[in-house]
Amino acid sequence: MISIQNSLAELERCHRERDAAVDCYLGAIRSMAQYTIDLEPAITDPQRKYLTALAEEASSGTLELLTETRATLRGLLRDYRDRAAHYLNRLREELDGTARALEQILSSLSQTDGDHESRLRSALGRLRDISRSPEGSAVRAALLSALDTIDQSLEQIRKQHRLTVAQLQVEVGVLHKRIVALEAAAALDQLADLFNRREMEERIRSAPAGFCLLLARVNGGFRLAEIQFRPEVAAELTAAFTKRLRNILPPSAVIGRWGHEEFVALLDISVAEATVIAKSVSAQLSGSYACMLAGKTVRPSLQLSVAVVDSEGSPPDRILERVKGFLSGM
Repeated sequence: MISIQNSLAELERCHRERDAAVDCYLGAIRSMAQYTIDLEPAITDPQRKYLTALAEEASSGTLELLTETRATLRGLLRDYRDRAAHYLNRLREELDGTARALEQILSSLSQTDGDHESRLRSALGRLRDISRSPEGSAVRAALLSALDTIDQSLEQIRKQHRLTVAQLQVEVGVLHKRIVALEAAAALDQLADLFNRREMEERIRSAPAGFCLLLARVNGGFRLAEIQFRPEVAAELTAAFTKRLRNILPPSAVIGRWGHEEFVALLDISVAEATVIAKSVSAQLSGSYACMLAGKTVRPSLQLSVAVVDSEGSPPDRILERVKGFLSGM
Protein backbone atom coordinates (compact mmCIF):
# COMPACT_ATOMS: atom_id res chain seq x y z
CA MET A 1 0.00 0.00 0.00
CA ILE A 2 2.79 2.38 0.93
CA SER A 3 4.57 1.47 -2.34
CA ILE A 4 1.44 2.32 -4.36
CA GLN A 5 1.07 5.65 -2.56
CA ASN A 6 4.73 6.45 -3.20
CA SER A 7 4.31 5.58 -6.88
CA LEU A 8 1.21 7.76 -7.16
CA ALA A 9 2.99 10.62 -5.43
CA GLU A 10 5.94 10.23 -7.76
CA LEU A 11 3.60 10.13 -10.78
CA GLU A 12 1.83 13.29 -9.62
CA ARG A 13 5.18 14.99 -9.11
CA CYS A 14 6.25 14.02 -12.65
CA HIS A 15 2.98 15.41 -14.05
CA ARG A 16 3.45 18.66 -12.16
CA GLU A 17 7.01 19.00 -13.39
CA ARG A 18 5.92 18.20 -16.94
CA ASP A 19 3.12 20.79 -16.80
CA ALA A 20 5.55 23.34 -15.37
CA ALA A 21 8.07 22.60 -18.15
CA VAL A 22 5.37 22.96 -20.82
CA ASP A 23 4.19 26.23 -19.26
CA CYS A 24 7.76 27.54 -19.22
CA TYR A 25 8.21 26.48 -22.86
CA LEU A 26 4.99 28.19 -23.95
CA GLY A 27 5.87 31.25 -21.88
CA ALA A 28 9.24 31.43 -23.58
CA ILE A 29 7.62 31.34 -27.04
CA ARG A 30 5.11 34.04 -26.07
CA SER A 31 7.94 36.15 -24.65
CA MET A 32 9.85 35.79 -27.92
CA ALA A 33 6.77 37.05 -29.74
CA GLN A 34 6.25 39.92 -27.31
CA TYR A 35 9.87 41.08 -27.24
CA THR A 36 10.73 40.53 -30.90
CA ILE A 37 12.98 43.40 -31.93
CA ASP A 38 11.15 45.89 -34.13
CA LEU A 39 12.83 46.20 -37.51
CA GLU A 40 10.09 47.02 -39.99
CA PRO A 41 6.43 45.87 -40.06
CA ALA A 42 6.91 43.54 -43.03
CA ILE A 43 9.52 41.59 -41.04
CA THR A 44 8.43 41.94 -37.41
CA ASP A 45 4.63 41.56 -37.68
CA PRO A 46 4.64 38.10 -39.34
CA GLN A 47 7.24 36.87 -36.85
CA ARG A 48 5.08 37.89 -33.89
CA LYS A 49 2.01 36.36 -35.51
CA TYR A 50 3.75 33.06 -36.25
CA LEU A 51 5.25 32.77 -32.75
CA THR A 52 1.89 33.53 -31.11
CA ALA A 53 0.15 30.95 -33.29
CA LEU A 54 2.86 28.41 -32.50
CA ALA A 55 2.33 28.91 -28.76
CA GLU A 56 -1.42 28.41 -29.15
CA GLU A 57 -0.91 25.32 -31.26
CA ALA A 58 1.55 23.81 -28.78
CA SER A 59 -0.72 24.52 -25.80
CA SER A 60 -3.62 22.53 -27.24
CA GLY A 61 -1.78 19.80 -29.12
CA THR A 62 -0.59 16.28 -28.45
CA LEU A 63 2.83 15.26 -27.23
CA GLU A 64 3.90 14.53 -30.82
CA LEU A 65 2.74 17.97 -31.93
CA LEU A 66 4.53 19.58 -29.01
CA THR A 67 7.72 17.81 -30.03
CA GLU A 68 7.29 18.96 -33.62
CA THR A 69 7.13 22.59 -32.52
CA ARG A 70 10.82 22.45 -31.62
CA ALA A 71 11.79 22.32 -35.29
CA THR A 72 9.24 24.99 -36.17
CA LEU A 73 10.49 27.31 -33.44
CA ARG A 74 14.08 26.82 -34.56
CA GLY A 75 13.08 27.52 -38.15
CA LEU A 76 11.21 30.69 -37.19
CA LEU A 77 14.19 32.01 -35.24
CA ARG A 78 16.59 31.13 -38.04
CA ASP A 79 14.36 32.78 -40.63
CA TYR A 80 14.05 35.93 -38.51
CA ARG A 81 17.80 36.02 -38.01
CA ASP A 82 18.32 35.84 -41.78
CA ARG A 83 15.73 38.55 -42.46
CA ALA A 84 17.21 40.74 -39.74
CA ALA A 85 20.67 40.26 -41.23
CA HIS A 86 19.40 41.34 -44.65
CA TYR A 87 17.72 44.36 -43.08
CA LEU A 88 20.85 45.32 -41.15
CA ASN A 89 23.01 44.85 -44.19
CA ARG A 90 20.72 47.15 -46.19
CA LEU A 91 20.80 49.68 -43.37
CA ARG A 92 24.57 49.42 -43.23
CA GLU A 93 24.79 50.21 -46.94
CA GLU A 94 22.51 53.21 -46.48
CA LEU A 95 24.58 54.45 -43.55
CA ASP A 96 27.76 53.89 -45.50
CA GLY A 97 26.35 55.95 -48.37
CA THR A 98 25.31 58.72 -45.97
CA ALA A 99 28.76 58.75 -44.40
CA ARG A 100 30.38 59.07 -47.83
CA ALA A 101 28.03 61.93 -48.70
CA LEU A 102 28.88 63.71 -45.46
CA GLU A 103 32.57 63.25 -46.08
CA GLN A 104 32.15 64.78 -49.54
CA ILE A 105 30.28 67.71 -47.99
CA LEU A 106 33.08 68.19 -45.47
CA SER A 107 35.68 68.07 -48.20
CA SER A 108 33.74 70.58 -50.28
CA LEU A 109 33.28 72.91 -47.31
CA SER A 110 36.94 72.76 -46.38
CA GLN A 111 37.96 73.56 -49.96
CA THR A 112 35.53 76.43 -50.48
CA ASP A 113 36.02 77.94 -47.02
CA GLY A 114 39.57 79.11 -47.59
CA ASP A 115 38.81 80.34 -51.12
CA HIS A 116 35.84 82.52 -50.19
CA GLU A 117 37.47 83.82 -47.04
CA SER A 118 40.66 84.82 -48.83
CA ARG A 119 38.69 86.60 -51.55
CA LEU A 120 36.58 88.45 -49.00
CA ARG A 121 39.65 89.41 -46.97
CA SER A 122 41.33 90.70 -50.11
CA ALA A 123 38.28 92.78 -51.06
CA LEU A 124 38.10 94.21 -47.54
CA GLY A 125 41.78 95.13 -47.72
CA ARG A 126 41.28 97.02 -50.98
CA LEU A 127 38.31 98.89 -49.51
CA ARG A 128 40.36 99.87 -46.46
CA ASP A 129 43.11 101.20 -48.72
CA ILE A 130 40.54 103.28 -50.59
CA SER A 131 39.08 104.64 -47.35
CA ARG A 132 42.53 105.81 -46.23
CA SER A 133 43.31 107.71 -49.45
CA PRO A 134 42.72 111.48 -49.58
CA GLU A 135 40.31 111.05 -52.49
CA GLY A 136 38.06 108.93 -50.35
CA SER A 137 37.55 111.39 -47.51
CA ALA A 138 33.94 112.04 -48.48
CA VAL A 139 32.91 108.43 -48.13
CA ARG A 140 35.46 107.38 -45.51
CA ALA A 141 33.03 107.21 -42.63
CA ALA A 142 30.49 105.21 -44.60
CA LEU A 143 33.17 102.84 -45.89
CA LEU A 144 34.65 102.29 -42.45
CA SER A 145 31.21 101.51 -41.03
CA ALA A 146 30.46 99.09 -43.88
CA LEU A 147 33.88 97.48 -43.51
CA ASP A 148 33.37 96.91 -39.80
CA THR A 149 29.95 95.38 -40.43
CA ILE A 150 31.28 93.07 -43.18
CA ASP A 151 34.25 92.10 -41.02
CA GLN A 152 32.00 91.19 -38.09
CA SER A 153 29.62 89.24 -40.37
CA LEU A 154 32.53 87.39 -41.92
CA GLU A 155 33.76 86.39 -38.48
CA GLN A 156 30.28 85.13 -37.54
CA ILE A 157 30.05 83.14 -40.79
CA ARG A 158 33.46 81.60 -40.13
CA LYS A 159 32.45 80.56 -36.59
CA GLN A 160 29.18 79.09 -37.83
CA HIS A 161 31.04 77.31 -40.60
CA ARG A 162 33.45 75.74 -38.10
CA LEU A 163 30.54 74.69 -35.88
CA THR A 164 28.77 73.05 -38.85
CA VAL A 165 31.95 71.19 -39.82
CA ALA A 166 32.43 70.00 -36.24
CA GLN A 167 28.84 68.72 -36.06
CA LEU A 168 29.22 66.91 -39.36
CA GLN A 169 32.45 65.31 -38.17
CA VAL A 170 30.67 64.03 -35.06
CA GLU A 171 27.85 62.61 -37.20
CA VAL A 172 30.34 60.91 -39.51
CA GLY A 173 32.04 59.33 -36.49
CA VAL A 174 28.71 58.04 -35.16
CA LEU A 175 27.80 56.63 -38.56
CA HIS A 176 31.13 54.85 -38.86
CA LYS A 177 30.65 53.25 -35.43
CA ARG A 178 27.16 52.07 -36.39
CA ILE A 179 28.49 50.69 -39.66
CA VAL A 180 31.11 48.63 -37.81
CA ALA A 181 28.47 47.29 -35.43
CA LEU A 182 26.11 46.42 -38.27
CA GLU A 183 28.87 44.66 -40.20
CA ALA A 184 29.51 42.49 -37.16
CA ALA A 185 25.80 41.74 -36.78
CA ALA A 186 25.11 41.01 -40.42
CA ALA A 187 27.02 37.73 -40.65
CA LEU A 188 25.04 35.78 -43.25
CA ASP A 189 26.38 33.47 -45.98
CA GLN A 190 25.22 34.50 -49.43
CA LEU A 191 24.98 32.44 -52.62
CA ALA A 192 26.52 35.43 -54.34
CA ASP A 193 29.80 34.43 -52.67
CA LEU A 194 29.97 31.38 -54.95
CA PHE A 195 31.83 31.62 -58.22
CA ASN A 196 29.87 31.01 -61.41
CA ARG A 197 30.70 28.41 -64.05
CA ARG A 198 32.87 30.69 -66.19
CA GLU A 199 34.91 31.80 -63.17
CA MET A 200 35.38 28.20 -62.01
CA GLU A 201 36.57 27.15 -65.47
CA GLU A 202 39.15 29.95 -65.41
CA ARG A 203 40.39 28.87 -61.97
CA ILE A 204 40.62 25.25 -63.00
CA ARG A 205 42.66 26.19 -66.07
CA SER A 206 45.02 28.41 -64.06
CA ALA A 207 45.33 26.23 -60.93
CA PRO A 208 48.77 24.73 -60.22
CA ALA A 209 49.20 20.99 -60.64
CA GLY A 210 48.20 18.68 -57.82
CA PHE A 211 44.69 19.87 -57.11
CA CYS A 212 41.51 17.81 -57.16
CA LEU A 213 37.86 18.64 -57.67
CA LEU A 214 34.84 17.65 -55.64
CA LEU A 215 31.68 17.51 -57.75
CA ALA A 216 28.16 17.51 -56.26
CA ARG A 217 24.99 17.11 -58.29
CA VAL A 218 21.59 17.60 -56.64
CA ASN A 219 19.08 15.34 -58.34
CA GLY A 220 16.09 17.65 -58.82
CA GLY A 221 15.70 18.69 -55.20
CA PHE A 222 15.80 22.46 -55.68
CA ARG A 223 13.35 22.41 -58.59
CA LEU A 224 11.03 20.04 -56.74
CA ALA A 225 11.04 22.31 -53.67
CA GLU A 226 10.11 25.26 -55.85
CA ILE A 227 7.25 23.34 -57.47
CA GLN A 228 6.00 21.58 -54.34
CA PHE A 229 6.25 24.63 -52.05
CA ARG A 230 7.37 28.10 -53.16
CA PRO A 231 10.44 29.75 -54.68
CA GLU A 232 11.28 31.17 -51.22
CA VAL A 233 11.52 27.61 -49.86
CA ALA A 234 13.80 26.60 -52.73
CA ALA A 235 16.02 29.64 -52.05
CA GLU A 236 16.21 28.82 -48.32
CA LEU A 237 16.95 25.18 -49.15
CA THR A 238 19.77 26.19 -51.51
CA ALA A 239 21.25 28.54 -48.90
CA ALA A 240 21.12 25.82 -46.22
CA PHE A 241 22.77 23.32 -48.58
CA THR A 242 25.52 25.81 -49.45
CA LYS A 243 26.18 26.58 -45.80
CA ARG A 244 26.51 22.89 -44.90
CA LEU A 245 28.81 22.38 -47.87
CA ARG A 246 31.06 25.23 -46.72
CA ASN A 247 31.20 23.81 -43.21
CA ILE A 248 32.40 20.42 -44.46
CA LEU A 249 34.97 21.61 -47.00
CA PRO A 250 38.37 23.03 -45.98
CA PRO A 251 38.48 26.82 -45.51
CA SER A 252 40.80 27.13 -48.52
CA ALA A 253 38.31 25.46 -50.88
CA VAL A 254 37.17 27.46 -53.91
CA ILE A 255 33.47 26.74 -54.43
CA GLY A 256 31.44 27.43 -57.55
CA ARG A 257 27.86 26.92 -58.65
CA TRP A 258 28.24 25.25 -62.03
CA GLY A 259 24.52 25.15 -62.76
CA HIS A 260 21.17 25.39 -60.99
CA GLU A 261 21.81 22.15 -59.09
CA GLU A 262 25.49 21.49 -59.77
CA PHE A 263 28.39 22.53 -57.56
CA VAL A 264 32.18 22.29 -57.95
CA ALA A 265 34.84 22.74 -55.27
CA LEU A 266 38.53 23.11 -56.08
CA LEU A 267 40.58 21.53 -53.29
CA ASP A 268 44.31 21.78 -52.66
CA ILE A 269 44.49 18.40 -50.91
CA SER A 270 45.28 14.81 -51.82
CA VAL A 271 42.81 12.56 -53.59
CA ALA A 272 42.56 10.34 -50.51
CA GLU A 273 41.59 13.32 -48.33
CA ALA A 274 39.12 14.53 -50.96
CA THR A 275 37.51 11.09 -51.10
CA VAL A 276 36.92 11.12 -47.35
CA ILE A 277 35.37 14.58 -47.60
CA ALA A 278 33.21 13.47 -50.54
CA LYS A 279 31.76 10.65 -48.41
CA SER A 280 30.94 13.16 -45.65
CA VAL A 281 29.30 15.48 -48.17
CA SER A 282 27.15 12.67 -49.54
CA ALA A 283 26.14 11.48 -46.08
CA GLN A 284 25.53 14.83 -44.39
CA LEU A 285 24.01 16.84 -47.22
CA SER A 286 21.56 14.21 -48.46
CA GLY A 287 18.24 13.97 -46.69
CA SER A 288 15.58 16.39 -45.44
CA TYR A 289 16.05 20.06 -44.57
CA ALA A 290 13.84 22.13 -42.25
CA CYS A 291 12.58 25.23 -44.08
CA MET A 292 9.91 27.78 -43.25
CA LEU A 293 6.70 28.35 -45.20
CA ALA A 294 4.16 30.84 -43.78
CA GLY A 295 5.35 30.19 -40.24
CA LYS A 296 5.27 26.39 -40.59
CA THR A 297 8.10 23.91 -40.94
CA VAL A 298 8.30 22.07 -44.25
CA ARG A 299 10.89 19.42 -45.01
CA PRO A 300 12.07 19.26 -48.61
CA SER A 301 14.72 16.64 -49.21
CA LEU A 302 17.83 16.40 -51.37
CA GLN A 303 19.59 13.44 -52.94
CA LEU A 304 23.20 13.95 -54.00
CA SER A 305 25.60 12.38 -56.42
CA VAL A 306 29.19 13.14 -55.45
CA ALA A 307 32.48 12.45 -57.23
CA VAL A 308 36.16 13.38 -57.00
CA VAL A 309 38.27 14.30 -60.03
CA ASP A 310 42.05 14.04 -59.81
CA SER A 311 43.97 16.57 -61.92
CA GLU A 312 47.21 14.59 -61.90
CA GLY A 313 48.48 13.94 -65.45
CA SER A 314 45.44 15.50 -67.18
CA PRO A 315 45.33 18.74 -69.16
CA PRO A 316 42.71 21.31 -68.16
CA ASP A 317 40.48 20.58 -71.15
CA ARG A 318 40.33 16.90 -70.23
CA ILE A 319 39.53 17.75 -66.60
CA LEU A 320 36.71 20.06 -67.69
CA GLU A 321 35.30 17.34 -69.94
CA ARG A 322 35.12 14.98 -66.97
CA VAL A 323 33.46 17.68 -64.87
CA LYS A 324 30.85 18.38 -67.56
CA GLY A 325 30.24 14.67 -68.08
CA PHE A 326 29.51 13.99 -64.42
CA LEU A 327 27.45 17.11 -63.71
CA SER A 328 25.33 16.59 -66.83
CA GLY A 329 24.52 13.05 -65.67
CA MET A 330 26.30 11.34 -68.54
